[in-house]
Amino acid sequence: MSAAKWSVESPSDLGRELHGWVRDLYPLNRSLTGPGVRATLDWLSSVLEGAPERHEVPTGTPVLDWTVPDEWTVREAWIADPDGRRVVDFAEHNLHLVGYSTPYSGRLSLEQLRPHLHSLPEEPDLIPYRTSYYGATWGFCLPHRQLEALPEGEYEVMIDVDLGPGSLSYADLLIPGRSDQEVLVSAHTCHPSLANDNLSGLAVSVALARHLLAQDACELSYRFVWAPGTIGALTWLARNREETAKIRGGLVLACLGIGDWHYKRSRPGDATVDRAVAHVLRHSGESFALRDFIPWGYDERQYGSPGFNLAVGQFSATPHGEFAEYHTSADDPDLVDPERLAGAVQRLLETFEVLEGESRWRNLSPYGEPQLGRRGLYGSLGGSGGRERELALLWVLNQSDGVASLLDIAERAGIPFARVRWAAEELETAGLLERLG
Repeated sequence: MSAAKWSVESPSDLGRELHGWVRDLYPLNRSLTGPGVRATLDWLSSVLEGAPERHEVPTGTPVLDWTVPDEWTVREAWIADPDGRRVVDFAEHNLHLVGYSTPYSGRLSLEQLRPHLHSLPEEPDLIPYRTSYYGATWGFCLPHRQLEALPEGEYEVMIDVDLGPGSLSYADLLIPGRSDQEVLVSAHTCHPSLANDNLSGLAVSVALARHLLAQDACELSYRFVWAPGTIGALTWLARNREETAKIRGGLVLACLGIGDWHYKRSRPGDATVDRAVAHVLRHSGESFALRDFIPWGYDERQYGSPGFNLAVGQFSATPHGEFAEYHTSADDPDLVDPERLAGAVQRLLETFEVLEGESRWRNLSPYGEPQLGRRGLYGSLGGSGGRERELALLWVLNQSDGVASLLDIAERAGIPFARVRWAAEELETAGLLERLG
């Protein structure tokens, strides 16, 4: 396969495009269910020209140990002060309303209202993001400075929402390869007006899917899942138990717009996907951190629950909860760096290249070093970089005993995987190597 398949042709153009996607999607009120999620999936379908398959799973459907919740639709939600002025209004920012708030209409004193108001004293100018998915309550979020300035008196509260039977919406896409073994890519769709968490992950995943759809068939198949966090992944797993047997490894994408690369290993910890990401990051020339699996975070913990035990890690830049703007109104499109978005696509394509090429080979001339010159291999190494490619040929010949894989060789030799794979293909063409399995 050509190197172009695993590279971004114009990173600056791609970064601007992805950042535009983040801006376009930012105003939508996404949650576990509802019209904001469907509008997001409509957009996804338009970018991918209808390729994803849409699913609607009715309220009350059992999904493993959980149940699909009621659907939530917001028409309006506001608080008016004693003078009748709207001081908090969902129409101005989605984060003003606590997610999954129940309907309410009435008049309350400030003392009665305060338990329903949420703010961040340590960040007095920001609106926090709060949800109450599985508890029947209502509330509003506002800057702490505004909360402290509210005058005594009677306030009017209006929360005009529907919370009742409906469905949970998600989309998935299978891009078939020559093998039915799959790489899973998952991003969540439930966050309202939060750009880094997780419109960045959504944008990067869609860019990857579009890139792969435009290529000739890959060796592996690629499955993308776009669903609300936790309940969406659980729903997909419940409805695709048999399909999970084909998943060779996978990645949950989140918080990819700022900071250094971070990778949280899968539950198995030493799966090919874990080694592939680590290898790519070590040769990226960029700062990065590798972390072990913990059952806390995003949907990697659902895919990696012991019954499924899928080798799914999490790829991010600054992880969730570790950037100051996390779950606040400061996580807006201006926070997200277009270059980071394009860089994430590139690092992930390089990871796919490793997964695609990982294989075991046997040296067909193992007694002593074969003469490469008369086979034209040395002659093709003229110019800069010749020694590096020659060394790759010798490493592959020396280590290809039918046990060591190309990734094993790349790691031991400290050579980028792409160069090791090139060496194996050159040696195969020369009749010195055969691929096993």
